[in-house]
Amino acid sequence: MGYRETYDAWKADPEAFWMQTAELIDWVEKPTRALDDANAPLYEWYVDGVMNTCWNAVDRHVEAGHGARTAIIWDSPVTRTRQEITYAALRDRVARMGGALKARGVEKGDRVIIYMPMIPEALVAMLACARIGAVHSVVFGGFAAHELAVRIDDCKPKAILAASCGIEPGRIVHYKPLLDGAIAQAAHKPEFTVIVQRDAEECELTPGRDFAWHAFQAGAEPCGCEPLKGTDPLYVLYTSGTTGQPKGVVRPNAGHAVALTWSMKNLYAVDAGDVFWAASDVGWVVGHSYICYGPLLAGCTTVVFEGKPVGTPDAGTFWRVISEHKVRSFFTAPTAFRAIKRDDPKAEHLARYDVSCLKHLYLAGERADPDTVNWAAEKLGVPVIDHWWQTETGWCIVGNPAGLELLPIKVGSPTVPMPGYDVQVLDEDGRELPAGTLGSVAVKLPLPPGTLPTLWNAEDRFRKSYLERFPGYYETGDAGMIDADGYLWIMARTDDVINVAGHRLSTGAMEEILASHPDVAECAVIGVADELKGQLPMGFVCLTKGVNRPHEEIVKECAAMVREEIGPVAAYKLTVVVDRLPKTRSGKILRATMVKIADGDSFKTPATIDDPAILDEIRGAVKDLGYPQAKAGA
Repeated sequence: MGYRETYDAWKADPEAFWMQTAELIDWVEKPTRALDDANAPLYEWYVDGVMNTCWNAVDRHVEAGHGARTAIIWDSPVTRTRQEITYAALRDRVARMGGALKARGVEKGDRVIIYMPMIPEALVAMLACARIGAVHSVVFGGFAAHELAVRIDDCKPKAILAASCGIEPGRIVHYKPLLDGAIAQAAHKPEFTVIVQRDAEECELTPGRDFAWHAFQAGAEPCGCEPLKGTDPLYVLYTSGTTGQPKGVVRPNAGHAVALTWSMKNLYAVDAGDVFWAASDVGWVVGHSYICYGPLLAGCTTVVFEGKPVGTPDAGTFWRVISEHKVRSFFTAPTAFRAIKRDDPKAEHLARYDVSCLKHLYLAGERADPDTVNWAAEKLGVPVIDHWWQTETGWCIVGNPAGLELLPIKVGSPTVPMPGYDVQVLDEDGRELPAGTLGSVAVKLPLPPGTLPTLWNAEDRFRKSYLERFPGYYETGDAGMIDADGYLWIMARTDDVINVAGHRLSTGAMEEILASHPDVAECAVIGVADELKGQLPMGFVCLTKGVNRPHEEIVKECAAMVREEIGPVAAYKLTVVVDRLPKTRSGKILRATMVKIADGDSFKTPATIDDPAILDEIRGAVKDLGYPQAKAGA
């Protein structure tokens, strides 16, 4: 069946669709129904089913005779290491670690924090928790001690599995002092920690509390897979909250396994044995869904990459990995491609590698500007597929299902909703808007399997954050429109729709225009407070390597382009050239923080920021434009 038939089949009978899709995984006890709506608007899936995610991701492939197939390829240019782990070897490692955790008293329902870099042990740790029914919470390796402490106090882990260090280009990130600092700060104390001692830096272990990874497992009995209810949580993943208190997204076992298995074949167009690579980090949702669980559930080979798109050693590292490991489907963030394009605008490194194995490139994590999409499509000669989803959903809301059929690509749109998602654009009063009208993007309830049923120990906050504003809908927090063909266009976070003299304008549309300037490698547009017009747009542009024209010329051209495309209504006059933009470690531009700097408001440095020093650079840049302006009455 093609896309339309599949989507219509779901819409006509969601219960039958999700019961049939549930056949993709192994069950200890099959569910008798898919949806439980007894507690609407809180919904649950496969409530009476019994299964185990680790069994489905690892053991069943070994049992089916595929134990010799490669499960994980670890490629670490920062340590010059490559390693392949078969499904059989992975099962042995996971069963032993699971057994060691059980022997130390970790039981079904206990929480375990995982604080690691991109090493195979991170996946072993996740799967070992899944095996015994412990709820893992992966915290991005290298997060500040305070942020780790907040998460320790929220999920109260029995144990923390960590590494001695992470390795960034040109520096070692010392994890152990951060871990020790977090435990000292936290009110809740874990019973023990297990540390992977890395060659680059071994750390001191606290006697009685800390154990070395291998010594901890010595003599442990390998364990089997614990039967779990479909609604038992597999993990809690913290996403930044507007209050500064992170939100713990809960992921139930069964719906997650069903949805991800469906997505691998139908969305990403890969089958068992194919090599799939998501260039992200296990600390983010992409790492959970598409480095660890999704590829392994589908019997694929997953690439665990410890490096950067540029600088490890050059802007050709992605092409090397694709070529050497025969990657069929590749998933990364647009920011990675912008970095490569900025360093190597003509893609000269690409000529050194044969990447003919690659069939599709997928982008997500932020808006994919047309300039980057077109550059990647032209250089690679494969479909470049933007798709849109969130930490909360765990898998794609809107995409182009290449495994069902590749729909016509409209550059700038992530295409169409996946089965399970009834996506609508609403006005302020929650009414559906006609095609082509900008509004709030929301999804009609219930959300499909694999999405969040609630927040960890925070049901009221879950309702307030996602369900209250538009009753009967999940509020995505994004603004966009649906065109006459049913394609969704995400224009900005709802906060990034600015009001210029009564006109609602999308900063995303302005970013698209700036990104099309031949000298601009990357850009961001924010709305700054203005006494006369309410808000004004302010643009920040980073130039492509080798551009040495006067900045004033480029700034003038940028303003003229926005004026020509959007019109004088945009009142676009403020542009500044900067060396780099403030981003999270996953590549999202910190626009809300930039707004606070430009408006002269106080703010807390985001925990996810890649390099806090950039904020001072932005402060200097807005000062050159005369901001922040003196407040009225100040």
